[in-house]
Formats: sequence, C-alpha cells, structure tokens
Amino acid sequence: MLEIIAERLRQKHRTLNFPKVQPVMPDRFRGRPELHPERCPEGCRACLEVCPTGALARIGGHLTLDLCRCLFCPECVAACPHGGVAFTRDFRLAGRTRQSLVLGSGAEALATALDARLAKLFGRSLKLREVSAGGCNACEADANVLTTLVFDIGRFGIEFVASPRHADGLYVTGPVTGNMREALLKTYAALPEPKIVIAAGACAISGGPFIGLPEAGSGTDPHIPVDLYVPGCPPHPWTVLDGLLRLLNRL
Repeated sequence: MLEIIAERLRQKHRTLNFPKVQPVMPDRFRGRPELHPERCPEGCRACLEVCPTGALARIGGHLTLDLCRCLFCPECVAACPHGGVAFTRDFRLAGRTRQSLVLGSGAEALATALDARLAKLFGRSLKLREVSAGGCNACEADANVLTTLVFDIGRFGIEFVASPRHADGLYVTGPVTGNMREALLKTYAALPEPKIVIAAGACAISGGPFIGLPEAGSGTDPHIPVDLYVPGCPPHPWTVLDGLLRLLNRL
C-alpha cells in the first residue's frame, strides 16, 4: 500500500482538464482528414484505387471521403502525388448521422446534443453497457483506457456497467458478426427505455474492412438505431470523449 501511495505522489495529477484544456495530439496522430480537390487533376484516381474500404469517391465530380468507412490508414496520402488528401491532428470526429460524416458532401457536421429531455436525463449520469460484436479488441482496449487516470471518464458521470439492466445505453464495437447479432439484439432489448446507442469505430459503423462479407456484417445500424457515430480504427479516447460530451450537451 505504501508503494502505491508513493507512486501516486511521484506521478502527481495526471488527469487532463478536458474540455477546458484541449489535448495536444502527437505529430504521428492521424485525425480529421482534409480534402484539397483543387489540387487534383481531372481524371486522377490514384487515391481512390488504393483505398481499402472505398471510403474515397467522386460524386458529381466532387471528391468525398466517408469517415464511416475510413480506416485512417495513410495509403491515400502516399498514393496521391498532388496532396489532394491530408490528415490533420484534429481529434473531433463524432457525428449524429452517417451523412454528417461524409467530408466534401456539404453536410458534414460535428455531433449535436440529444433532445432536451434526454440531455437532462443522461447529462449528469450515463451508464453504458459495452458489446464487442466481433471486434479485434482495438476499439475495446481504447474504451477501457477511458477509465484510466488521464481521461477519467467517470468524472463526467459516464461509466461502463456489467449488465444492460443497469445501463442507459449501448457502446457497440465490432462489425456485428453473425455469431454476435443475436447477442447484440438481446442486450439492446434488455436495456430500459429510454436508451441510446453509440457505434464506436469503423467496424461498428459500417463494417470497416469487412464491408459486404456476410459472416462479418455491416455495422450496427442495420440492426438497431444509432444515436452517435465515432469514426476511427480505433477511435482515439479523446475522440470518444469529445463525442460523448457533445451528445450530452456538456461542451
């Protein structure tokens, strides 16, 4: 016990005063992408052809990037000789609708708050039951990191609980494989009303690299309604926390 106390004194206070103080992301962090279609010569498809999930597309001649599908890999940046795609260090990515996560569509927007009734109900106390619906454990691991000293999600009244009977919402990771589909539906049904659903990671939103495979599924919303989409592969803990606080009108 004395060793634990001594180590805590050595480490000092490590929780970031978020959201009053914004985190400084490392140089290697790949955050919200930027599109520069004016740099792309007509007919160039270099970035589109290397995208592993078809996140990049040309719609009506305009370059778009679907964050629902994006794995935040650097393949498009490496393939584009003109700098048409670049990654910033902006960790704010979460949205309320899938259309709001399509960059270049004109509809992109960060997450907005729940309606006044739900925001009042969940704003100071939100209990989430996590369902790993066939995930690789990356999104699950970063969700676990949210409970550590640096992020300390509990200070906002947000906690992960062991039973859906004790939860206000679901935190879904993974593409919802065939083996996990029934478990997800039963867990959702066990939640008391009203309830919310957060789809975290490219797999939970769209199926990620497994899009179109019948064994893997295509994400959460074909099965249950989703209130918050958090892109990433996996989404950074700050991205998750920012999205949750926006949803709860805590920013």
